[in-house]
Amino acid sequence: MTKSAMITICGRPNAGKSTLTNALVGEKVAIVSAKPQTTRNRITAILERGDTQFVLLDTPGFHKPKTRLGDYMVNVVRESVADVDCVLLMVEPVASVGPQEEALIERIQQSGVPALLLINKIDTVDKARLLEVMAVYSQAHDFDAILPISAKTGDGLDELLNELDKYAVEGPHLFPDDMITDQPERQICAELVREKLLRCLDKEIPHGTAVEVTKFSERDNGIIDLEVTIFCEKESHKGIIIGKKGAMLKKIGELARLDIEDFMGTKVNLQTWVKVKENWRDSMASLRNFGFTEQ
Repeated sequence: MTKSAMITICGRPNAGKSTLTNALVGEKVAIVSAKPQTTRNRITAILERGDTQFVLLDTPGFHKPKTRLGDYMVNVVRESVADVDCVLLMVEPVASVGPQEEALIERIQQSGVPALLLINKIDTVDKARLLEVMAVYSQAHDFDAILPISAKTGDGLDELLNELDKYAVEGPHLFPDDMITDQPERQICAELVREKLLRCLDKEIPHGTAVEVTKFSERDNGIIDLEVTIFCEKESHKGIIIGKKGAMLKKIGELARLDIEDFMGTKVNLQTWVKVKENWRDSMASLRNFGFTEQ
């Protein structure tokens, strides 16, 4: 008897949603960085556990948008909180409900979907603090359960999966059993390049980048030829991304290539270019071009 459950993971930027998604699936399907707003699209990850298939929707961090891309990201979160079997609200171990959490709780209440509260990063606080956080959130909403976890260390994840079993519904699996994500390989490759931009560059520059795969082909011997264009918003940013004598772009390319080879399970010949596309984050045409279309 097969069962499935659709689970949305939501929370403020940097709460650890993508780290949790990767930890549960056991593979890197969502990019992670210490910078907020790393995830831009809803990422579907698929986890098999016994006869149950969990479909995890990793959403962008809920924030106050400053661009049309930001509007799109916030809208993705709003839509993802309805029409699922359960919502996981992921919070930091802080004993106060912030405006982002308030807005998400309100959305959960409007949709009437059962919700679990995940207090992440428990490896960074003591027990007394945890109890305070639990008390504060218990008053904000009647969560089905409150679970302290650490997405980084894996602490509490078995308990979480046992809890999620309760929301699984009898019926066929929604995806083939060997799938771990619905993202095309090209998209994951582009995202892995963007992850390295976030890791290697500072301030606003990496947030103003978009990555497009312009060539993805496999040779007879299995080697993949991959050509990638990095778009940025200013000529000065282009110079910083390329770096002195091309050093920064080379570093970004090397780091990305290793991760892409790991993901694809084969050698990859990666070539990167940098182009300027001013204010693309506020251009509907550019957003559509980069795949940010209503889901």
